[in-house]
Amino acid sequence: MLTWSSGFVGARFSIDYAPALLVVFWRSVVVSLFLLPFVYKQLRTTPFLILLKNAGTGLLAMAGYMTGVTQGIALGVPAGLVALCADLLPLGMALLAAVFLGEQLARQVWLGLIVGLAGVIWVMQSVLGLGNAPLWAYGLPVAGMLSLAVATLWQKRIGSSQSMGLIPNLWLQCFVSSFAFAAIQGSQGSLAPICNMGFALSVLWTVTLSTFGGYGLYWVCLRRSSPTRVASVLYLSPPITLVWAWAMFDEPLSWQMASGMAISAVGIWLVIRAGD
Repeated sequence: MLTWSSGFVGARFSIDYAPALLVVFWRSVVVSLFLLPFVYKQLRTTPFLILLKNAGTGLLAMAGYMTGVTQGIALGVPAGLVALCADLLPLGMALLAAVFLGEQLARQVWLGLIVGLAGVIWVMQSVLGLGNAPLWAYGLPVAGMLSLAVATLWQKRIGSSQSMGLIPNLWLQCFVSSFAFAAIQGSQGSLAPICNMGFALSVLWTVTLSTFGGYGLYWVCLRRSSPTRVASVLYLSPPITLVWAWAMFDEPLSWQMASGMAISAVGIWLVIRAGD
């Protein structure tokens, strides 16, 4: 959870030095170059259809999710509202699984998801606002959340027989996403790196903590547990992010945030207990 929250903290840190999509573009480039020597042989022997399926998952999970979140903020959607939309992931996955895959969740799971969401709203209500973005821009963070939800369910449906190893899959996700980030950021400005220490630290932060830690551990947990249980833990992301931001950027912290974390923890406990 700490590494997943590091992505939001890294984005907060990086916006003082560079556009968010420029940072994630170079993050993808650095990860792709670093991992290539370790995955080259396996990529050569992997059937093209399996590569294609995992590349599709990567585009949805990384490019789709991050573009929706970052571009929503860039267009004026308040960061608190964007975070709330992103943290609808557990409910979004449950609804998609029920509607399109015919999966039925126990009542206790639904209760846990709703309680967890209530904790997130309780934490975020003091920082929520409507902003002045174009009406369609409010759909971007929701679309980003749904993109990650679809990718998660798709990856689980692919199964181990058609799935690649963790490192090759992470390389493929970053590689294909770099083209999407390049296209979007390139239409708005230069792709050249910015020569200052803040930009370099932003890329290094997102490479190590957000990519290897956040995305890497997310897919590891997904292979060992159900999508709903894994996603439900993400309800702890907003309060952990707020505590982290308080420590690094001196942003306000309150007992309301602590109580919201406790409520979300109860919801997560209900989801996990229902699966035991």
